[in-house]
Amino acid sequence: MPRPIQATIHPQALRHNLNRVRLAAPDAQVWAVVKANAYGHGIEHVFEGLRGADGFALLDLSEAQRVRALGWRGPILLLEGAFEARDLELCSRLNLWHTVHCDEQIDMLALHKTHEPHRIFLKMNSGMNRLGFAPQRFRSAWTRLNALPQVDEISLMTHFSDADGPKGIAAQMALFEEATRDLPGERSLSNSAAALRHAQDGAVKADWIRPGIAVYGSSPDFPENNASDWHLQPVMSLNAQVIAVQSLQAGDSVGYGSSFVADGAMRIGVVACGYADGYPRICPTGTPVLVNGQRGRTVGRVSMDMLTVDLSPFPDAGVGSTVTLWGRSVSGPVLSIDEVAQKAGTVGYELMCALAPRVPVVVAD
Repeated sequence: MPRPIQATIHPQALRHNLNRVRLAAPDAQVWAVVKANAYGHGIEHVFEGLRGADGFALLDLSEAQRVRALGWRGPILLLEGAFEARDLELCSRLNLWHTVHCDEQIDMLALHKTHEPHRIFLKMNSGMNRLGFAPQRFRSAWTRLNALPQVDEISLMTHFSDADGPKGIAAQMALFEEATRDLPGERSLSNSAAALRHAQDGAVKADWIRPGIAVYGSSPDFPENNASDWHLQPVMSLNAQVIAVQSLQAGDSVGYGSSFVADGAMRIGVVACGYADGYPRICPTGTPVLVNGQRGRTVGRVSMDMLTVDLSPFPDAGVGSTVTLWGRSVSGPVLSIDEVAQKAGTVGYELMCALAPRVPVVVAD
């Protein structure tokens, strides 16, 4: 039989989360962000659940080709734009909208031969200091683009660095508003955190929002808010089975480095999941799991192919019992991926994206 580990994708949760974000910004159109292979979920696995979006946003031309191959004829946005001049040929052929964030991309467009002008999202660096034109250069970049016959409509975009925290978005919004005053074009501003936390702020109203992590059921501002606080549902569930049981006595240790030592008699279950499956090796003893739907904990170090959980509170659990590493258990209770990520000192994004190719993935009905 196959190794007993499986990730399940829940399309109904995708539809629910997409609608939840729409409720937060009812006047905006929604890009469903499917970069990084839909945050590790698989573009083909999430497509049906996200058909209700107004467009798909991603990074790679190969991902854009996959979305088109699935039958999507609506807008697709390349969030980082073209990386080299020949990328624009595929943008023309696939009718892709694309970001322009530097002078070199404008130069590429100026030399590009196309029968159909391109839809451009001009990006401002309003404080993130990754991609985009500085506010004082934004208008001149817009003027250059607007003069090109290769360019059709120009939309205006920025990205918030602190929408999930106390610093907020006010300073970046002020820069964006000042630099784009009187410029025509649709606006795209909000990621998940801005859409959920700041959508009621009149200044942040925009034509397009770009939710990513919220669509997949993780909180964009954990631990201040849990996914349930935002009424989000987990889209990925990772479940494995207990493949062996060991009985320990006081002083017995578990796993590499003997990092966990039993202080009394206990039962531990060996679970068919390890860091080669994408579960973080750094997760310490006490990382939450669900054993047959009941909350439990890991013990000892995570190995390449196995981890161990404390079965002492669950006398009926044994070989074949299901352990939920994150997401929804078979019996219904949910373990937030954000809780597991916090124990690993990271965020839910990384755990989703790190799911290993060897883990079988199924799409729920």
